[in-house]
Amino acid sequence: MGRFRNGGLFLFLSVLWGTSFMAIKAGLAFMPPVLFAALRYDVAGVLMLGFAATTTDYWRPRTRGDWTTVFVGATLIIGLYNAFLFIGEQGVTSGVAAILIGMNPVLSTVFSRLFLPSERLTLVGLVGLTCGFIGVGLVAGPNPSNVLANDLVFPGFVLLAAVCVALGSVLVQRIDGGISSEGMVAWSNALGAVLLHAVSFGLPSESLVQAEFTTGALAAIVYLAVLASAVGYFIYFELLDRLGAIEINLVSYTAPVFAALSGWLVLGESIDPLSVVGFVAIFSGFVLLKRQALRAEIQTFRSNVESGSDAEG
Repeated sequence: MGRFRNGGLFLFLSVLWGTSFMAIKAGLAFMPPVLFAALRYDVAGVLMLGFAATTTDYWRPRTRGDWTTVFVGATLIIGLYNAFLFIGEQGVTSGVAAILIGMNPVLSTVFSRLFLPSERLTLVGLVGLTCGFIGVGLVAGPNPSNVLANDLVFPGFVLLAAVCVALGSVLVQRIDGGISSEGMVAWSNALGAVLLHAVSFGLPSESLVQAEFTTGALAAIVYLAVLASAVGYFIYFELLDRLGAIEINLVSYTAPVFAALSGWLVLGESIDPLSVVGFVAIFSGFVLLKRQALRAEIQTFRSNVESGSDAEG
């Protein structure tokens, strides 16, 4: 019964995080990108701080390591990630944005190797990394005659977002502050919102006057802050404890399906065949890079199934 519950939660998380790309795209019609991201995390930060305060004792930063962890999370995982993602989604579809963010687990593996000198990329790992970047190239679809065209600039911003969240995740693990994961994410949300407001204020192209607080805009903010962020992270933490980091990483490869589907249903977007091929290439790169961990997960799953069968017999 637990496996079915885990599967249901995983599917629900995939829907929430996949459709969030569509909600971002829809909200961008009403307000500047970085300001939009800041407003999302104004709400999400308050909700997540409340959640952390009621679910864990160690939710406030106490040590320098805690504050360093929160600073990295606020800067890379929330601030820069969302600034680049929201800017990039101005020029790509919801599905393409989700596929490019799917490079996050691949990039996280690379950064882990860089910051852990005892680990090295094998030949198969290098092939996996190459597959990932080939996939990015196929999804971005640059025009060889003009590599600086907007068709490449906007996907480039989304890829930068994937780089930021991957690097931030690895650095947070390396610093390993004592604060709980819930506390780290909550404070990162809150301080990330402050950083996003500062960036938005410093951009000459952004102003609060440009924001249109229509029903559609408010719906996008509420959906992203409450469902995609607060509810999404609640499910994420529960599944992280049950499934582990490897299996939960797979949400990066189920979310694009719901991003593309919701983008098509709500916004009339479409995914071209090269993007699908690129998605397969990125996922193949992830499998090659994580092959040993995935093999171990499969063996554990088989052992659990066999143990369950023996117990029933």
